[in-house]
Amino acid sequence: MRLLVLGGTIFVGHAVAAEGVRRGHEVVCAARGESGSVPAGATLVRVDRNAEDGLAPLAGQDFDAVVDVSPLSYPWVERALRALGERVGHWSFVSTISVYADNATPGLTPETGPLVPALTEHSDREQMAARGGEDGVLLYGGIKVASENAVRAAMGDRALVTRPGLITGAGDRSDRFGYWPARFARGGRVLVPDTPELPMQYIDVRDYARWLLDAAERGLTGTFDAVGPAQPLPDLVAGIREAVGVDVEPVPATAEQLVEAKVEPWGGPRSLPLWLPPEFLGMGAHDPTPALEAGLRVRPLDEAVADALERERELGLDRPRRAGLSPQEEQEVLAKL
Repeated sequence: MRLLVLGGTIFVGHAVAAEGVRRGHEVVCAARGESGSVPAGATLVRVDRNAEDGLAPLAGQDFDAVVDVSPLSYPWVERALRALGERVGHWSFVSTISVYADNATPGLTPETGPLVPALTEHSDREQMAARGGEDGVLLYGGIKVASENAVRAAMGDRALVTRPGLITGAGDRSDRFGYWPARFARGGRVLVPDTPELPMQYIDVRDYARWLLDAAERGLTGTFDAVGPAQPLPDLVAGIREAVGVDVEPVPATAEQLVEAKVEPWGGPRSLPLWLPPEFLGMGAHDPTPALEAGLRVRPLDEAVADALERERELGLDRPRRAGLSPQEEQEVLAKL
């Protein structure tokens, strides 16, 4: 199979390209090549998706499958479809569960979940962060909704749209999931969420990549939430602690206590990663059944933790983080409990 990855230098795109190479496919990665390198065995074609003719280096080439990981740009997606769509057998678009307008209801599926308004815009992570909070999420989700619509309109029964939630594993730059293995590895008294009503689910990036390649090989189409089975967040955190295997003293805090201590939810500075307020009860509890029945396999938690901890040790357990509480911030919160 001749596979084109629109991206391929970081995280999901890199994992997809690596899996394609592992399976013996001819893998082409179209990217600027500034964020990282492509996997050994893949070919990098340098493109500039910001330019109207930025995909010209791919002109005249045919591909059996495309995987597009475009994060925050409807124009990127639309241009790629216009330039390549007629010469591609199968098109996968990596979307997000942030397309859903309802984050409170557990068990949503693509058939039952209402979506945020579509936005035919171009943005980036810095602009999304600058908008902050709900506005940033609406921007991210809205661009993905518009991009999904474009993919379905152009590719019809050759289109696969997948909406991942929390993705863990090699190359994760969010620092969210990795916060927990790193924190438990440091030992001591550890602030943990006492929110048994809050579910959370994850997939490892390699499992996701394998599923996307399986889908391309067998022609799977449709729209799926790319999520694993949900479990209460305290159970997930306790499972991570057990997998790390370091003796610690967990100190539980309720949602009310975290809010009072000015701890931020989900990610970013001064956050307790993966914890969410009650109005986001459904964000980590989408129905995984359709994806699992369509072949998605989720590795055991201890394997996901081992991979994350290996990366955390390489980067440094005490480094400044994109998500989580610093040791000083955690001590300040613990002192108030």
